[in-house]
Amino acid sequence: MEVLNNFKNLFLSVWDQGILGIDFLEIIIGLVIFLIFLVFRGLISKLIIKKLELISKRTTNKLDDTFVKAMQGPARFLPIVLGVFFASYYMSFSDEMSSFIDNVNRTLITILIFWIIHQIIEPVSYILSGLDKILTRELIGWIIKSLKILIFILGAAAVLELWGIKIGPIIAGLGLFGVAVALGAQDLFKNLISGILVLVEKRFKMGDWILVEGIIEGIVEKIGFRSTVIRKFDKSLAIIPNFQFAENAVINVSQTTNWLISWIITLQYDTTVDQLKTIRNEIEDHITNSEDFDTSIGIAVRVDKFSDSSIDMYIRCFSKTSEWEEWLSVKEKLALEIKQIVEKNGASFAFPSQSIYVEKK
Repeated sequence: MEVLNNFKNLFLSVWDQGILGIDFLEIIIGLVIFLIFLVFRGLISKLIIKKLELISKRTTNKLDDTFVKAMQGPARFLPIVLGVFFASYYMSFSDEMSSFIDNVNRTLITILIFWIIHQIIEPVSYILSGLDKILTRELIGWIIKSLKILIFILGAAAVLELWGIKIGPIIAGLGLFGVAVALGAQDLFKNLISGILVLVEKRFKMGDWILVEGIIEGIVEKIGFRSTVIRKFDKSLAIIPNFQFAENAVINVSQTTNWLISWIITLQYDTTVDQLKTIRNEIEDHITNSEDFDTSIGIAVRVDKFSDSSIDMYIRCFSKTSEWEEWLSVKEKLALEIKQIVEKNGASFAFPSQSIYVEKK
């Protein structure tokens, strides 16, 4: 019996002493409270969030879907914050431990606040997507990424301040480090600024066919912070530094409103004046009366000059279509029509030739 009494006294002593000065009963109550909030967290996930998802799917507006999806993480984290707060509220701590628990609660609340702000950016990006006439999709993506990084940095700074870690010296050190990096990474920043200019000025966007003389021609697949990915017409992939698009003229072929046809056709020197006039008039009439050409821009069909081996006729006109493949078809039909007109009028096309005279002795 004495042994049992000793164990009983020891057990009660340990029970009264608790852990870190906290009574075991309070610890049990705190754990029960925390478990209740964990159960509540599961209910939020299975019932409330699922219900909100179903409601948002019934609407035609995608903004509510984006908002519900963005708030899922913070909504599941909220019961943990509340559970830790209420569990600690019913426990008795020493002064030193109370300060520590208070910082834990403040840290969790700070994380929750900045997490909510971070997630709200997603619905904001959906709203900004409606401003595609002012801002490109790529620029909106850059803005959203930059805001997320900024919020993360501010949140981390706020948490560090709670724990007594001064961020002023850290920022000063990062500033010196940034200057050193900037001096050694001038090309990187030059490409970054050039990329921003490309997006702000809307020089091109993903899917555009662009041409930079002597550098690249192809379809834009991605506009990055440092470089732009372009798919060439031989299907190879080219990664071009963004400064090339800031320092060189960029031709956005996709923005072509009318495709130009500019030809010189060569006729033989035995072509008569009447034949030349008839051929010229018939070609001009065909272009003027055809639905394929935009005559409001202007057309030109004129005898141009006398070359070494031919009489040259200049033809210049614009197609109505802005599609490259349709333009090829229009150009082909015009070429066939010109050939028929020339042959119908008894004339022939000239080709480079050279006469050789042999002097007999």
